[in-house]
Formats: sequence, C-alpha cells, structure tokens
Amino acid sequence: MDILKDYLQRFEEFLNYSEYDKRFKNLYLPVEYTLQNAGKRLRPLVVLMACEAFGGRVEDALPAANAIELFHNFTLLHDDIMDDAPIRRGKDSVYKKFGINSAVLSGDVMLIQSYDSLSSYSAELYKKLMLIINENAIKVCEGQQLDIDFETRDDVSIEEYILMIELKTAVLIAGALKIGALVGGASEEQSEHLYQFGKNIGIAFQLQDDVLDTYGDNPKVGKQKGGDILQNKKTYLYLKTLELLEGNAKREFENLYTSKDTNKVQKVTAVFDSVVIKEYTEQVKQAYLDLAYSHLEAFQLELDKKKVFKTFAKFLLEREY
Repeated sequence: MDILKDYLQRFEEFLNYSEYDKRFKNLYLPVEYTLQNAGKRLRPLVVLMACEAFGGRVEDALPAANAIELFHNFTLLHDDIMDDAPIRRGKDSVYKKFGINSAVLSGDVMLIQSYDSLSSYSAELYKKLMLIINENAIKVCEGQQLDIDFETRDDVSIEEYILMIELKTAVLIAGALKIGALVGGASEEQSEHLYQFGKNIGIAFQLQDDVLDTYGDNPKVGKQKGGDILQNKKTYLYLKTLELLEGNAKREFENLYTSKDTNKVQKVTAVFDSVVIKEYTEQVKQAYLDLAYSHLEAFQLELDKKKVFKTFAKFLLEREY
C-alpha cells in the first residue's frame, strides 16, 4: 500500500530512538532494540492516515502516532513475559535478550514516554487524546487478564474469546484511528464511527493472526510456528473445533491440545484441517469486516477518503504473514 510507505518514511524521520541519557543505557537499550525491530508500524501509520483524511497535516499527528507506537510496544514487552514467548518479529524477545527485570522496567518507561508524547497538543485536545489512551489502556489490561484467566478455564466460550481479542488487540487499532481523526479535526460522531470501524477491523485482524500462527509462513510471520498450540491458547480455531467435534473425537482433541506430545503442532493442525477450521474462521472474519464497513458508511466523508480506509483494511486482512 503506497500511501503507508509515504507515512512510514515521515514517521521514521520523526522517531528518534537512539538519543537517550547514556548513564541509563541499560534502561533505554531495550527500548531502542524494540523500536528498531518494530515491524510494519501499522498502528502509528493509521494515526497519520486518519488525520490527513479529515484535512489535518501529517506533521501535526506525528506526536500522537509516536504515542501509539510507544504504547503498543510497551504492551508487547510485558505480553511476551506473561506468554513466555521467546521470539518477537523474528528476533529474541526483550526479556529473552535483556532479562525479565529489564523488560518490565523498559516497558514502563515506554508507557510514560507515550503519555509525554501527547503533551505538545492544546489542553483541550490533550484531554481528549489522554482519555482515549487511558480508556484503551484499561481495556488492554482487561483483555490480557481474560487471556490469563482462559489458561485455567475449560469453559471458555467463543463469545468470551471475541471479547478478549476486542479488548487486548482491536481497541488499540480503533483508538489509533480515533486519535488521528480528532487531531485532523473530525467531529465526535465521525471519530466514534471510525473507532467502531477500527475495532471491528481489529477483531478480524486478530482472527487472521490466529490463522497465521498455525498456517503462516514461519520466517515471514516472525514468531514460533504453532506458538498458540504449544501454549495451549484457547483461540477461535481451538474453540470452534471443539464446538464441531463430538464424543470421543472431542475428548481426544482436548487431551491432545493440553499434552506435551512432541508432534503436537502437526497433530492439532491435522484436526483443524479435518473440520475445515480455516474456512470457518474466514467466514467470521468477513462478518466483522462487513460490520466495519457499515460504520465507515455511516458518516459523511469524501468517497476517495473512505476508499483509503477500505484499501487499508484489505491490505491488513489479505496479508500472508
């Protein structure tokens, strides 16, 4: 998506993660390491995209985009510790490279830096943006707690799982779009519909991510293949498979999923294939995409600007890694 390349260049020029007080290098080196290995930076880029769509200047949205990037990566540092995930974007996770204590503390300073990045805005706008950041921060924590709770529960429903990914993943994409729109001058109504668009895109995005964890090209995904299966994660793929199986097949699958079988990923994937779980997941993903588009059509904006958001959604959900 060419427009994202343009935004990425602008954002990279703004982002300077190598300037820090060298007396505290053990605090800031993990931050630098994280931001250098920060993937596609989709969340900060949608801040810029939303701002410009509503007539704002990209340079005005750069501090807000920076805040979103810092906040998102802060959550990843802590998530990797809780998930015991050794690899992030094809490299060692921060806790694996620098230790757990460093990952916790460096994550904390990134959160504080994200708040500080918004301080350049007017008092009125700053208050609005901080409310969004704080509300979403609480939701992310709630989503993470649900994810942790699911580890010890055997009665998780698909509805609960969708709520968890909404809170843990989707609200940050939604918040990024709403923040960018407000910086660009959007009305409250417009920004709220864009938030709902982003939330539903975010749910679809996570469903796609669940599929890629099992079926994606491992070097491109940049994570351990079948990581969700190895960690006994109750993803949509797992929960829907349970719903589709019956009797002994269901019990055997439950036992397999929680086992330490050395061929567990391959065996679980074979069960997924037997119930065509990729196709089921695609149907649900499409339903959330359709809901997202309905919010995009619910407010006034030039058609070419709405097309940018649709193109972004298509780009996000048709990726192979």
